[in-house]
Amino acid sequence: MTRATPWWQRDAASMARAVAAGEVTATQLVQASLDRIAATDRRVNAFTDLVSARALERAAQIDAGLADGSQAVLPLLGVPFAVKNLFDVAGLRTLAGSKIERDSAPATEDGLLVRRMEAAGAILVGALNMDEYAYGFTTENSHEGACHNPHNLDRTAGGSSGGCAAAVAAGQVPLTLGSDTNGSIRVPSSLCGIFGLKPTFGRLPRTGSFPFVTSLDHLGPFARSVRDLALAYDAMQGCEEKGLHVDAGCAQRATEFVVNDVDLGIQGLRIGVLGGYFHDNALPEARAALARVAQALGASDRVELPLVEAGRAAAFLITNSEGAALHLDNLRQRPGDFEPLSRDRFLAGALIPAAWVARAQRVRTRYARAAAQVFEKYDLLLAPATPCAATPIGAERLDLNGRDLPLRPNMGVLTQPISCIGLPVCAVPVWGAHPVLPIGVQVIAAPWREDLVLRAAAVLEAAGVCRAPVAKL
Repeated sequence: MTRATPWWQRDAASMARAVAAGEVTATQLVQASLDRIAATDRRVNAFTDLVSARALERAAQIDAGLADGSQAVLPLLGVPFAVKNLFDVAGLRTLAGSKIERDSAPATEDGLLVRRMEAAGAILVGALNMDEYAYGFTTENSHEGACHNPHNLDRTAGGSSGGCAAAVAAGQVPLTLGSDTNGSIRVPSSLCGIFGLKPTFGRLPRTGSFPFVTSLDHLGPFARSVRDLALAYDAMQGCEEKGLHVDAGCAQRATEFVVNDVDLGIQGLRIGVLGGYFHDNALPEARAALARVAQALGASDRVELPLVEAGRAAAFLITNSEGAALHLDNLRQRPGDFEPLSRDRFLAGALIPAAWVARAQRVRTRYARAAAQVFEKYDLLLAPATPCAATPIGAERLDLNGRDLPLRPNMGVLTQPISCIGLPVCAVPVWGAHPVLPIGVQVIAAPWREDLVLRAAAVLEAAGVCRAPVAKL
């Protein structure tokens, strides 16, 4: 980018370098972000809360520290970021997209990953719109209003982390943090044309975030560049210290930093293209995007993922039952305060027999073992991220290759089988497969190999096959 490029349009890595070099102040970056939000968010509706005073105060502290030499140079120094409103933010109520949680007490401290981002120099500016309790794929939130896709304001931003993807695509912030249970990072990344990373299940601690399905929930970053994803991911890595509120699902595994490996390329990696289920559940633009990515990475082997449909069915049952159990008291006492669509799904989940859920967990285990055998032959697998590009706000049905299906659950038809078994995935944005809109592709690896998915994504970005331009608003 040229020196004339507005600061809000630049990536996080260049922002941090500029702050460290004295080319711009952290205060100027935060103010540029807040000004961009003010200019665009009435149309996009990505933010539900701003913490402007906090952000400007933190920026001033960084600037003063740089001036007197007490501020260390950090990888995300002065970079504005925002979080899905299921992350705890000190002084804000943790809404999780709901009306009911507006009656809860404000958080007394930031969630762990928010603290880690700020320890790396980043500056929180606000909280972001989402589907109620993370149960959806379109962020058409009846309490906060629909989040609009910055590339076409009549279309959805995806969900449930729709505000996260929209804020990055709109140039409001270069980095956001979201959650992914069945596809809630990868679906909005695909529809909004940005990069998103769903790490391995258990890689990043979820302490200080509102749960949806504890046995499936992941947290991860969104960005407009692969290096920014890597910087944010590295900032958030690390085991938790023992305490009362430790995430039992977080693996006690040493950090494996990736930012220095991003540019290593893909030479020698074995890459397969998922077919069968993933071909049948994709429309022409999704297939075209996958073909472009496969060609650029030199991948020609067609691969079948065993038990994939059974794995998705297992994820449906686990999601429905576990999510319902979390909200059972409010379903009984305040049913009218739920969003109707999520309430009905939670009620259905409350009726699922325990034996079905136990069987679903066994199927999930068998499916994970079958997938592990595929990764004995391949380092990376490729699949479409969504069956189609962004759909109109208010759409209810999806024609999926001649099958008339409910739209909202089936936007995750290609992501749900992957998160069910906790594999790391980078969603990469492709332009040109659809006449005017972006659509994403999943780059998938075996557990704990986030480095490989980011290396492949960097190759695609460097080749211009995948890119994440700021929307023209």
